[in-house]
Amino acid sequence: MGIAAAAAGAEKGGVSRRRNISGWVILDKPLGLTSTQALAQVKRLFHAKKGGHVGTLDPLATGVLPIALGEATKTISSVEDGEKKYSFSLEWGSETDTGDTEGVVTGRSDRRPSFAQICAAIPQFIGPITQRPPIYSAIKINGARAYDLARDGRIAAIEPRIVHVRELRILDSQDKSASFEVACGKGTYVRSIARDLGRALGTLAHVTALRRTGVGIFDISAAKTLSGLAAAPGNGLLPIETSLTRLKRIEIDSVSADILRMGRAISGDQTESHGKEPAYAMQDGTLIAIGVIRDGIFAPSRIFNHAA
Repeated sequence: MGIAAAAAGAEKGGVSRRRNISGWVILDKPLGLTSTQALAQVKRLFHAKKGGHVGTLDPLATGVLPIALGEATKTISSVEDGEKKYSFSLEWGSETDTGDTEGVVTGRSDRRPSFAQICAAIPQFIGPITQRPPIYSAIKINGARAYDLARDGRIAAIEPRIVHVRELRILDSQDKSASFEVACGKGTYVRSIARDLGRALGTLAHVTALRRTGVGIFDISAAKTLSGLAAAPGNGLLPIETSLTRLKRIEIDSVSADILRMGRAISGDQTESHGKEPAYAMQDGTLIAIGVIRDGIFAPSRIFNHAA
């Protein structure tokens, strides 16, 4: 039964019938939803039992939110460490406690940097940089989320950390605002980049618009809107192995697949490698396992269950 047909008959007598569906959905998260709310809507559209998302987008942020359904959740780690790309706009002259338009203004400045001054400051924000995350962030402090502590009035000190910014490029500059593109590593906060860039230029700044345009191999060009998924959900589900393109692919037969499903290692012509090499095993178009090839042996670390 196709996704659309299953969705039509998924509820009877008010009881939701979730099913074991697996794959990736690249959502273009709309403005106003939390990442958790967006995940819940996608799970409802696909009537999926299990799901998770890669990276958190604030309600005021839009763009690429990779969602893993079912067995695809076992491959989240292969995506979450990938490079993130964003486009964002900021406003000069004020800082907020959240670093964006949702927060309370905590300071003001009359200074407005010129285009040349902005360009001159950008290089100090490229490469490994030290960054202090916003107090309103998902970082855990003694087991509690920083934003929960901040909302309760228990402002916690967040230690600076090293993050990596590969590229920061200015797109447009006006008297009171500017827009940029950034490509950065895991754990980088765009709101902190805006805040620190403002301070480096002798003024203050906060983010007014933020859009994520890429996460690892997933690009905004492949993202689906919630309305698009609702109209044709079957067109939005990608195979689990879509997230594994950076790993070596080996093709195996049914006998080797059965061995892997028991958690045992296999050997063969395709398991030759130099040193230790991450890989995944496919059998007749079905993902069987993720593991590591070493000394001619493929040892599985994750086994995939494709039961309906």
